Amino acid sequence: MHLYIHIPFCRQACHYCDFHFSTNTSGKQAMTEAIVSEMELQKHYLADPYVETIYFGGGTPSLLTEPQLNSILNAVYKNFTVAPDAEITLEANPDDLDQEKTEQLKRAGINRLSIGIQSFHEPHLQFLNRVHSASEAGECVRIAQDSGITNISIDLIYAIPASDHSILLEDIRKASDLDVTHISAYCLTIEPQTIFGNWLKKNKIKPIDEEFAARQFEILVSSLAENGYEQYEISNFARIQQYSRHNSSYWKQRPYLGIGPSAHSYNGSSRQYNISNNAKYLQAIQNETIPATTEILTSADQTNEYILTGLRTKWGVKLEKLESLSQGIFTARNGKRLENMLTKGWIKKNDGFILLTEPGKLFADRIASDLFID
Repeated sequence: MHLYIHIPFCRQACHYCDFHFSTNTSGKQAMTEAIVSEMELQKHYLADPYVETIYFGGGTPSLLTEPQLNSILNAVYKNFTVAPDAEITLEANPDDLDQEKTEQLKRAGINRLSIGIQSFHEPHLQFLNRVHSASEAGECVRIAQDSGITNISIDLIYAIPASDHSILLEDIRKASDLDVTHISAYCLTIEPQTIFGNWLKKNKIKPIDEEFAARQFEILVSSLAENGYEQYEISNFARIQQYSRHNSSYWKQRPYLGIGPSAHSYNGSSRQYNISNNAKYLQAIQNETIPATTEILTSADQTNEYILTGLRTKWGVKLEKLESLSQGIFTARNGKRLENMLTKGWIKKNDGFILLTEPGKLFADRIASDLFID
């Protein structure tokens, strides 16, 4: 199984972010205690208690103190059997990662960091409302590497408005020079409930230029390949097969348990969604109830989720599995669509699998939705 732990606190709101978090960090200790309690309540959610990966997401998990992080990890080891080689990832902001902090994380057992750099360009960081500076962006990686945490992923955002592609190319160069093992690169998206979404309604910013974004994606893929990074998922690139084991489990539809407000869980036949409200979450846990909604997945749900996640990866989707999940109707429903996509050069078939081609990656979401079954 795979374990996700959501830490719902941030120092300030990034203009693009629509994840669940609070900038009021006074409740960190109460939340830590509730997360520990929820783990006890949820320990039998999955039949197999063997944990292969642990992922601290958020929010900003690097805001946890050393005792708070240790308290949560102690609860993990108390309630589950953790693999000796478990991948234990913590998301961190560059401004949190000084030498003392990274040494604390290593002592706690964190062996992989996912650092939200987003850009090495100061004006872009200010536009996104990031806390850290451009100089901190690079320095924090070197500090972490010196502390002994060498399995490091960094986040980059592309399609940030600019007059040309030189800033993106410089971001890629700096990321490659840091010799991180993994890069997650996401297209800037303006979500309705974000500050950018509000600005868009008021015409304070323009919509994302789709042609500019597409060209940036092409530059990103080719430049990272030249620097030794394999694109194993639309937005994820790794060196020497240093794939994110945790995120790969989602794309491969492996069972996982989510702990904390807004966290999701999946057991193979249903999904569970924790409430996205800190106060209500804390109250429910205090009453020893799980504040979650459960959705039973239909055959169509499971088929469509497999298409949506699997098609984005280098491994693609297996036709035999699609037929099984869809109860034998996938090919009958989509035969002509598949032939059309093959003709356009968007997909290819290989040994019973459907995979996206390089041109097809530009239309990944459209291709997936076109193949969904009712």
